[in-house]
Amino acid sequence: MAGRPRRIDDSAIYEAMIRVMGRTGPGAMTLAVVAEEAGVVPATLVQRFGSKRGLLLGLAEYSAGRSADLREQAQRDRRHPLDVLVELLVGTWDVATTPREYANHLAFLCADLTDAQFLELTQESHRAQRALLADLLRASVDTGDLAGGTDIDALTATIESVVVGAGVVWAVDPRGTLTDRLRAALESVLAPHRTRTP
Repeated sequence: MAGRPRRIDDSAIYEAMIRVMGRTGPGAMTLAVVAEEAGVVPATLVQRFGSKRGLLLGLAEYSAGRSADLREQAQRDRRHPLDVLVELLVGTWDVATTPREYANHLAFLCADLTDAQFLELTQESHRAQRALLADLLRASVDTGDLAGGTDIDALTATIESVVVGAGVVWAVDPRGTLTDRLRAALESVLAPHRTRTP
């Protein structure tokens, strides 16, 4: 006999959890707070994930899977590949509208780097995102938006570094929005390689 259908999807719980992460940081995030944000009782999260760690691991696995899905979505996108690249990277941080939210999300990432199980999933997500960025840059060379001699590996690595750096600098000196800061930083990196003005 099949079990009762779930009233709320795991993905909706993860999205609620991401919002909570920005508000609380690692120390203050609890199953009860996530449950309230998701509109379920804490027992639901205990039943599905077992513990706070189980919930965090679930999110890490979900994020790794989403990174792979984004690659397929990007290949179907009809926009210019560079536009897709910029929107993807800017959209990654649209959950952080204040320096505090950015810092809280960054604190979770730093915690992941000290735990082997979380680190493996974080690296999986990173590899998938790096592959997607390289795909989009190669496609931009093919469409003539980037110069033919562009070093794709070097530009990919530079973009990754610039996105993280721009976020940290914005958190310290939050003039304008993080979105604006990221767009400006990305355009500074891409401009020397473009063959035409966007």
